[in-house]
Amino acid sequence: MKTTRRDFLKVAGVTALGMAAGAGSALAYSKGAYLPHYEHMAPGHEHLTAKRWGMVIDTRAFHGEEDFAPLIAACHKEHNVPTIPGKQDVKWLWTDSFHAAFPHNHQEFLAERVHHSRYLLLCNHCDNPPCVRVCPTKATFKREDGIVMMDMHRCIGCRFCMAGCPYGSRSFNFQDPRPFLAEENPAYPTRMKGVVEKCTFCTERLAEGKMPACVEASEGKIVFGDLGDPDSEIRHILAENFTLRRKPDLGTSPSVFYII
Repeated sequence: MKTTRRDFLKVAGVTALGMAAGAGSALAYSKGAYLPHYEHMAPGHEHLTAKRWGMVIDTRAFHGEEDFAPLIAACHKEHNVPTIPGKQDVKWLWTDSFHAAFPHNHQEFLAERVHHSRYLLLCNHCDNPPCVRVCPTKATFKREDGIVMMDMHRCIGCRFCMAGCPYGSRSFNFQDPRPFLAEENPAYPTRMKGVVEKCTFCTERLAEGKMPACVEASEGKIVFGDLGDPDSEIRHILAENFTLRRKPDLGTSPSVFYII
């Protein structure tokens, strides 16, 4: 049977479409295998939802590193965050001084407690995140519920997001972090050399109907909820307490608040 040029092009087109679909499926599987914290993956039946997730940290309830330690340990254990002594500082949750955390809020007559306290720091999940704008591969993106995410598969290690983040909330893996895990959590993926990572507001736990690990470990010192719901607990707390946000004058609109 004689095959015309038109027939050949039709067959080639169908074949190309089939190969593209197969490649797309393979890519989706690869991403899906990496964990349930990607936006396209279906959450569980008891998943928690919000218009815009936010957090309030009551700094008055923390009196020293011993109060922060269980929260940091819970976060880092949950997400396989390594401890690499003398090498590099990979962190999702950490503490720092008032002047480092709130450099734009210096006041001459601050209370001694405020001056000398430590403050719990993490990704601020900004409503206007500069890290998203500067990422050339869209490896970092903001979900509809306000959570700023990292897709490790798309990250090329350029670290533009780290330069764009005014909060120092991102860490780069200069070497393979896996050998430095004291105890691996098999439910959460480990990372590899050459990618950036950060707090995700525990999207994998929200998908299972659970609060973020640090919130659960805080025993009431941290409140997590829907900033988009005027009747939510977090909105009532914000209405009743004076709070600060980190570097709000930069226009990023952070979703993490601190009761001082």
